[in-house]
Amino acid sequence: MDVGWIVAIVIVLFWASRCLNVLREYERAVVFRLGRLQKPDKGPGWIFVLWPIDKWVRVSLRLVTWDIPPQDVITKDNVSLKVSAVVYFRVINAQQAVVELENYRYAIEQLAQTTLRSVLGEVEMDDLLSQREKLNTRLQTILDEHTEPWGIKVSKVEVRQVDLPQEMQRSIAAQAEAERERRAKIIHADAEYQASAKLLEAANVIAKEPIAITLRYLQTLVEIGTEKNTTVIFPVPVELLSALMGKLLSPPGEAQK
Repeated sequence: MDVGWIVAIVIVLFWASRCLNVLREYERAVVFRLGRLQKPDKGPGWIFVLWPIDKWVRVSLRLVTWDIPPQDVITKDNVSLKVSAVVYFRVINAQQAVVELENYRYAIEQLAQTTLRSVLGEVEMDDLLSQREKLNTRLQTILDEHTEPWGIKVSKVEVRQVDLPQEMQRSIAAQAEAERERRAKIIHADAEYQASAKLLEAANVIAKEPIAITLRYLQTLVEIGTEKNTTVIFPVPVELLSALMGKLLSPPGEAQK
């Protein structure tokens, strides 16, 4: 075989290797032919790119998880915090993501940091700690509105950690302790009220049936008798003691009468 044919075959094989490419299921190729965008994007599987006329960019359509580094945030009530979060996003339209942005991932990262500081700066610290779900939804909505024209979908935003100053941690701990003491006092007062109501009902029953107090005496004796002790109790009616005390405290003239 002539040397020229060998060289030609080698050149053709080299050119074919540059033109034929394999893309995975989650990848797409955005192709530019002489600088002009070719529609639609190619992939997955085998794709043919007319090299060197065509230039192409590989774009992944998988979900990307990015940790927002701790951001210095000043809340609406002037509390300085460090807040970190995580953003989940994916490319929906590969051509828009490549054409509209120089580096779509860098743009998302910068936009997420700015939006996090802006949104959390409009709420108070108590809302940041107690209404995190609402803030996550608001952050996701704002980011998604900005990234939709870029062909990128922000599926979720989660505020992951809020670092409080030591002084604020002590204040929150004191507030929580005071709240627990308040609840304990309310529960104790409610228990006292319920006990007094039950005692009033018992007193009304005994007033209607005086024999009930005698039954209580007998029940008390039975309870004491079950224990092994030497204590002997003689129940004395309260009416008898009242009569004796009345005679002792009455004037001498009335006592003689």
